[in-house]
Amino acid sequence: MGNSYSPFGEPQCMAIERRRFLQAAGVGAVLGLSGCTGNTSPPEANNETTEGSGGSQSQGESGATRELTLATTTSTYDTGLLDALNPVFEEQYNAQVKTISQGTGAAIETARNGDADVILVHARGAEDEFLRDGYGVNRRDVMFNDFVIVGPADDPAGISGMESATDAFSTIAEAEATFVSRGDDSGTNKKELLIWEAAGVSPSGSWYREIGQGMGDTLVQADQSGAYTLSDRGTFLATRDNIDLEIQVQGPLKDGPTILKNPYGVIPVNPAKYPDVNYSLAMAYAGFLTGPEGQGIISDYTANGSQLFFPNALSEEPQFGQYVPEDYGGENASESSASVSDAQFESWVAQHVPEDF
Repeated sequence: MGNSYSPFGEPQCMAIERRRFLQAAGVGAVLGLSGCTGNTSPPEANNETTEGSGGSQSQGESGATRELTLATTTSTYDTGLLDALNPVFEEQYNAQVKTISQGTGAAIETARNGDADVILVHARGAEDEFLRDGYGVNRRDVMFNDFVIVGPADDPAGISGMESATDAFSTIAEAEATFVSRGDDSGTNKKELLIWEAAGVSPSGSWYREIGQGMGDTLVQADQSGAYTLSDRGTFLATRDNIDLEIQVQGPLKDGPTILKNPYGVIPVNPAKYPDVNYSLAMAYAGFLTGPEGQGIISDYTANGSQLFFPNALSEEPQFGQYVPEDYGGENASESSASVSDAQFESWVAQHVPEDF
């Protein structure tokens, strides 16, 4: 896989000049690696790549390696999925993928600032806002899994086996059982806050700990403190051999509540916003992820004997809703978008998830 970089905290104009300098000097590889912790530095600090504003430009010389800057959620990195996908793409397209691993909110902000060519994220509401504001084009569904509520084996709040995520959260709050929140505006954090809101709870107090870290670190801290947390299933499965947490409330992949659904989308950055964005390579990457080869790699990818993600880009029937915001079409569409989205996810589970999963 190409190099992965994390933000440094410079103002935007300084970041752009630094990227241009690094390209000229040919030392892009010295930038800091984000690693498996899912760096969540402020999204405005976007000097991760080695190009000017608008992501990464293809190099002008014939046959030269082209650079693509991908801003993505930590779960695609922490699980190792990108290590399976990106080398294949790089080989086919004579490209180097530079991955910025951060929470979904930060990844989207990086793209808004013109410092990524394409994003791979998992928060449909935030993705739709990105599209509505004109920063992204040609969104595609890529894959899905679900969220699970995990906690210590002794389950101090007594939520094990609950069929409602909101009831489980309410019970945790009533018991003031320790809950570790990512607190980083990631897709997982956005989902967590949505569940608290649906439960009618405003979490606060010493039992509720916001740590501003990626999913891997959050699971480790929850494990060390005997706490509950919300995790995407993929990262939990990839790290479960190193922690003692157990799934207490299942997601919809195992007949749990649909509120715990977790779809992923890929969105190239709009070249009308940033003319220097590497749009052709971004579209090629989106096509690779959603084509037969990329979808096959996603389907075959496992950790600890379990499939982590389920591809859903290939369909004999047209799926027009993936290209536009879910509420596109006016008030009536907005009112029904949630139920339609839930029904679509349930259909994906029925089609793509084995009964014995």
